[in-house]
Amino acid sequence: MSVSTAAVDQSICAPLPVLGADVTVPLVTGGDVTYAALDYAASAPALQRVWDDVAAYAPYYGSVHRGAGYLSQLSTDLFESSRASVAEFLGCRADDQVVFTRSTTDSLNLLAAVLPADCQVFVFETEHHASLLPWRDARVTYLDAPRTPAQAVATLERALAGRAPYGPALVCVTGASNVTGELWPVEELAAAAHAHGARIVLDAAQLAPHHPVDITELDVDWVAFSGHKLYAPFGSGVLAGRADWLRDAEPYLAGGGASRKVARRTDGGVDVEWHTTAARHEAGSPNVIGVYSIAAACKALTEAGFDRLVEREQHLVARVLEGLAEVPEVRVLSLFGDEAPRVGVISFVVEGWNSSHFAAALSAEYGIGVRDGLFCAHPLVRTLLGGEAQDPGECGAPDAEPGERSLNAIRVSFGAGTPDEHIERFLGAVRELVRTGARWTYRTEDGRCVPDRGAAQV
Repeated sequence: MSVSTAAVDQSICAPLPVLGADVTVPLVTGGDVTYAALDYAASAPALQRVWDDVAAYAPYYGSVHRGAGYLSQLSTDLFESSRASVAEFLGCRADDQVVFTRSTTDSLNLLAAVLPADCQVFVFETEHHASLLPWRDARVTYLDAPRTPAQAVATLERALAGRAPYGPALVCVTGASNVTGELWPVEELAAAAHAHGARIVLDAAQLAPHHPVDITELDVDWVAFSGHKLYAPFGSGVLAGRADWLRDAEPYLAGGGASRKVARRTDGGVDVEWHTTAARHEAGSPNVIGVYSIAAACKALTEAGFDRLVEREQHLVARVLEGLAEVPEVRVLSLFGDEAPRVGVISFVVEGWNSSHFAAALSAEYGIGVRDGLFCAHPLVRTLLGGEAQDPGECGAPDAEPGERSLNAIRVSFGAGTPDEHIERFLGAVRELVRTGARWTYRTEDGRCVPDRGAAQV
């Protein structure tokens, strides 16, 4: 894969300002270095623009939907205008609902809680646990990992055609893998689902921060995503889409805000009239700052221009893949093949290295933050590693027998706030670690691989 020429590179937009860009961290070998945050797939740093917007609102914080005072009215207007901003960002249909949750996991558990009786759910084993596990109270059909996008569509069509009895059904699919970054054929899967009378929910946790997501164009029924992956602070998420299943089900949580009227009955019980709007599933005092931060992130990404952001990210993806390909000991993990389109999420293993040890050395010796493990997508990573992935266990030594399989994988992920320098430092560190080995010894502490400061330097 070739890298863009210098002349073309000059036209690529600069990284967006993010919090923590100037944070320095100590190196176990001595000195400090600016931290290279390359774990965006777990949590992306908040955009400076988002933080500034939240800080500007903070003095005006007030209760939402619960007060007649000026600040309460202001906060309520901000909360509901944020809902409208998210709906616009997602290209929602006129009658769709936008429900605010805590995260993608919370959103999909909410949808699982409102499924019609006897609904059958179809989900690929390649899903992140947030979209693989919530359906435990439904009739679930787990689909084998496809090896091409076309195979994914064909696999789903066969499963839907053979379902019995014919009744309510839901397909859950990721938009971009949190392990490989590969894009899934969402529009084609949605068409297959609808052709067989099923609905579809899109887990956009890894897609929305990297690529435009339009519910109407994709023709999906629901979209779920998290604020902390969309350059907003922790603690907020979204479930957006069709209103009927949400309106017809019991509230996800019972309490104030979800109820319109509560009255005691003569027999001593309580009668409740629940809201039919999104408020039905938003009981309790809402996370207005979290909600506003999501809306601010949506606006910031839109104003920056997704086309420009995608162009720059693809430049970084190409550079990482080319750089890793120059190291024979590195194997990049892929479900659909090396040329499959992907966002800025790349997982790999290094021959002869325990992945936990490798990731710990990147952090301690180079100031680079990546993730190692099974990435809360255990079935997928085990499939990609040939079924032999295990819990990390001991840190292991870099001088393992040639060809020994890594216990897990390493993931590097990046996005709108990643500077080129961090990518180059990462690639240089990979080359140096493979060539010379770690400069420090490591041990396992509380399940983590950490520098053994009581031991001598290697």
